[in-house]
Amino acid sequence: MFENLTSTALPSLNALRAFEAMARTGRVTLAAEELRVTHSAVSRQVKALEAALGVRLFTGPKNRLELTAAGRELLPSLTEAFDQISTAVRRVRAGGEDLHIAVNASLSVKWLIPRLATFQAAHPDVRLHLSELSAHATSHRGAQAVVRIVPLSRLSDPNCTPFIRNALGAVMSPEMAERCGNDPLKAPRLAAATHPEAWPIFAEHAGIELPPANERPFPHVHFAMDAALAGLGAAVVSWPLCVHEVQSGQLVAPLGFLRSGSAFAMLTAPGAESRALERFRAWLVAEGAKTPEPWGGARASVDGDQGRP
Repeated sequence: MFENLTSTALPSLNALRAFEAMARTGRVTLAAEELRVTHSAVSRQVKALEAALGVRLFTGPKNRLELTAAGRELLPSLTEAFDQISTAVRRVRAGGEDLHIAVNASLSVKWLIPRLATFQAAHPDVRLHLSELSAHATSHRGAQAVVRIVPLSRLSDPNCTPFIRNALGAVMSPEMAERCGNDPLKAPRLAAATHPEAWPIFAEHAGIELPPANERPFPHVHFAMDAALAGLGAAVVSWPLCVHEVQSGQLVAPLGFLRSGSAFAMLTAPGAESRALERFRAWLVAEGAKTPEPWGGARASVDGDQGRP
């Protein structure tokens, strides 16, 4: 009388999640970070899914994988389904409202978290959960929105809410400035893996020549900024991340700050709107409006800055 519903059993949910994350982010490493599993676990799950479906989902060498026709057909439906599951779970949770936001590490540490007390005081019923957003990602599984730096070309997207126009500056401690004759190009160069092109972009649009130098690498911009504060050299940092330190004299920027081709913005996931998200969006815009104009003014346009923190 009834059709056997198990005759066409679905593949493993973990395998589907692994494929969706890997296909959406474009990298095994990013999918592993998002799912909080190992790289090999993601690869095994994707291979298991391919075996269960009897089709290839990816093609090409490991360092340049591309979706096959089957993979491209499967991805949109899975992404929509997982987004709907996340939204449904959030809506049925009792007692207050959960808000899940993913944010780039440096933006979180140097701008967002120091201001969060005002949001929580104004909205005590909102339980805010922060996740780290990978450097190049524009979405994060389970997050209703992501907060990151985006190129100005993204600002016309309907899901994008800009809240601060970005600017870049080469900063260092007053002691380092004194030793280097107030010239950041003569200081040891501090660089961030999440924005490796920061120095060349800054030098080009400031109209100066970047001399050859060995860069001291750091994983994130806020690590490089802290190294500059400690007197280890000069780092190129976004103005909103170092406003307090420059205004208090802990950091100096002899060449000023240059308006960049990017902005701090929130990108909302499809179907993720909620009262808590509306409140957080309004708070972000209000906090962004409090940011003073960068020292040095709009001396140049940094169109090559593609929105990395």
